[in-house]
Formats: sequence, structure tokens, C-alpha cells
Amino acid sequence: MTTRKPTGNASDKSVPITERRYIGPLILITSLFFLWALGVNLNDVLIPHLKKAFRLTDFRSSLVQTAFFGGYFIAALPAGWVMERVGYKKGLLVGLVTCAAGAALFYPAASSLLYGFFLFALFIMACGQSFLEVGANPYVTVLGPAESSERRLNIAQSFNAVGAVLTPILGAAFILTKTEHTSAQFTAMTAAQLQAYRVAEANTVKIPYLVIAGVFLLVALLIYLTDLPEIREPRESNELPGASTGLRGALAHRHLVLGIIALFFYCGAQVGVGSFVIRFVQYLNPGTPATIAANYLKLHLFGFMIGRFTGSGIMKYVPAPRLLWLFAAGAVVCMIVALTGFGVLPMWAVVFTGFFNSIMFPTIFALSLKSLGPFTKKASSLLVMAIIGSATFPAVMGFISDRSSIRTSFVIPLICYVVVFCYGMWGYKPLTLSSLTQTIAVEAPAK
Repeated sequence: MTTRKPTGNASDKSVPITERRYIGPLILITSLFFLWALGVNLNDVLIPHLKKAFRLTDFRSSLVQTAFFGGYFIAALPAGWVMERVGYKKGLLVGLVTCAAGAALFYPAASSLLYGFFLFALFIMACGQSFLEVGANPYVTVLGPAESSERRLNIAQSFNAVGAVLTPILGAAFILTKTEHTSAQFTAMTAAQLQAYRVAEANTVKIPYLVIAGVFLLVALLIYLTDLPEIREPRESNELPGASTGLRGALAHRHLVLGIIALFFYCGAQVGVGSFVIRFVQYLNPGTPATIAANYLKLHLFGFMIGRFTGSGIMKYVPAPRLLWLFAAGAVVCMIVALTGFGVLPMWAVVFTGFFNSIMFPTIFALSLKSLGPFTKKASSLLVMAIIGSATFPAVMGFISDRSSIRTSFVIPLICYVVVFCYGMWGYKPLTLSSLTQTIAVEAPAK
């Protein structure tokens, strides 16, 4: 009679979410997931707001995401390097202080009326959030049994979704204005009137971002005063034979490389769709004010939150990879309807995409970190670098929109979701020592 070993399947109901000693640290780290939603999801409000204030094209307004997620990309490897040398706690503190500095820069950016200054402030804020992503995501996966890591990360990320729902509500209330002008009205304005309009629009971001800076500093203080366990990832017995250390060693794992690709495309799809929900609604319903169109963005993000919580529960019974490709298939259907549907169907398809987006990021992230042992922090940096997709694909969508229509640009997220579907079906499987040996045995030519 043989004893069955744990399979790493998150659907095993006997596997606890975490150990009792890790509950306190897990709660505190989960608060970070809520917090960085403020930075990420306010961009969806900033894009139409700055587009209006500075009279930008769709492409130029999409540079908000390029600057923000470009910061994620550039800071990811340094963040991993810092985490390896000083540990998770100090690395997270560096990230929180940097986030606060970036948010505080919105005050002088608004005073200067320079669009480029806004982009710089977003870039600095994103560099800090890159530290939080690099540290918090893998930290959650190791705060408990490996078998429940995907579910644990989905639960933590669910509170990011709560922040994502609240952020556009707050943003619409404190940043968006009801002032709408036609091109003819702008042309008729004197230089003084146009300057006064820009000042009024820019000033609405000052107080909200100063408050955000204060919240980042408050959480930094709480983490500084808390005794967080420093967990060192053990060396795995199933590492690839002859694999080198460092980035090359991490990239020797096939499922990580494919996970980086899948996350690159997913992030592009999620941010691309979210960035242009308001514009999509206004395209289908000309003359709709941004404050009204923003209601669809709120519903999109509410579905995202519901999907995170329900997906975490479903993952107790359905294997994470299977749930990933099922949700990706749902997103593909939504994009097809958005591109080809009639009446109100396209708008609601974009809204429901939020639900299907929900589990993709944490599930891809956790599956990609499976069986990496000492390469976990480096792999986390590489995965966070994949968030550059959030900077790339919205700009591509904006470029297509300026030359065709915002609706046509949604072919980009359609392609992205197909890539995620493929990862959930085939790409997630770790290439361990045993699987490599089996592959060599099968593919070796007969003598």
C-alpha cells in the first residue's frame, strides 16, 4: 500500500490556508494589496481627466499607463535585489516610502500645469509599488503550505479588488468634474479663460494624492513597528540539473518563462480594457459625460471584486489551472461581443470582463512560482517586470483608436486573453527533475 503525496492542487480541502503563527503577518501584508489599488486604479480616472484638462489624444492620454507601468518594469529587478539582501520587511518599507514620495509629487505637478510632470510623479509612485508587488506577492505564497499558495494569494488579492472598486468612486467624486466643453467652445476661449480652466481641472488632484501619500506613510509606520517573520525559501530537490544561479537559473524553469509571457499579455488586457471603459461607453453613446460613463467602470471593477472572492472560494474545489482557462475563455467571449455586438451588449460585455479578469493575475503569479525554491525572489522580480504589458498594450489600443475607433482597439485584449487561456491549459506545468528525466527517456532515440 502506498501513501499519496501532496499534489500541490489547491482544491485539496484538507490543506489549510495558512498556519496560526502567520495569520497576523498575512493580515498586515494583505492591507498592502488594498493600498496599491489606489495607485493603479486611479489611473483609469486620471486618463479621461487629464485628457480633458490638457486636450490630449487617446494615444497621449494612454501614456499615463506607460509612465506608471514603465516604473514597475524598471524598478522590478532592483526591488528583487533589495529583497534578497535586506529581506521582505525592509524592502516593503522602501516601497511604501517611495510610493508616498510619488503621490506627494502630484501637488507640484498640478501647480506647474505640465503633463510631463504628472507622468514623472506616476513613474516614481509606480517604482514604489513595484517594490510592494515584488515583496508582497511571493511573501503571501510562502506564508503557509505550498499546496494552498494559489488560493492564499487569490484571497489576499481579493482585497486589492475591494480597493479597485472604491477607487473610481472616490476618484469620480474628488477628481472628475462635470465641466464639459466642445471643441468649438475651447476654440472660442481666450488664453486667460483656457488657463483658468486648466488650473481648475489640475487642482482637483492635489488633495486626493496628498491623502494617499499620508496613507502610504501610515502603513509604513505600522510595518516598521510590527515583527514580521523573515522567511527564507528552501532549496528545492527538483531543481533542473546543471541550472545556474541568478536570473539564468530562474529562467531555466519553463513554466516561469511561460508565466512571464502570460502575465505580460494579461496585464495588457486588464489595464487596456479598464483604461478605455469610459471612452468605450462614450463612443457607443456620444455626448455621455465622463461622470456618467464612469458608472460602467465602477461596475467593471465591482465584478472584478466579486470574481476575486468567489474565485478564491471556487478554487477550494476546482484546480487553479482549470479555473484560469475557464475565466480566460469567458473573457475571450466578452471581447468578441464587445467587438461585434449590438445595442447595450458590447457595454455589458466590457463590464463583465472585470469578473473574468479577477483571478488571472494572482493565479498566474502563484503557478509561475511553483517549485522555484531559492529562485523565488528573482522570479518574482521577473513576473513584476511582465507588468510592462500594462504600459504597452493600452498605448497600442490608443494608437489604433486614433486611427480607427476605440471599439476596433479591443481586438488587442482579445488576443491577450487567448494567450492566458493557453497558459491555463498547457503552460503552467513545472518542468521538474522527474518530468525532465521522463521527457529525455521518451525522446531519446532508440539505439
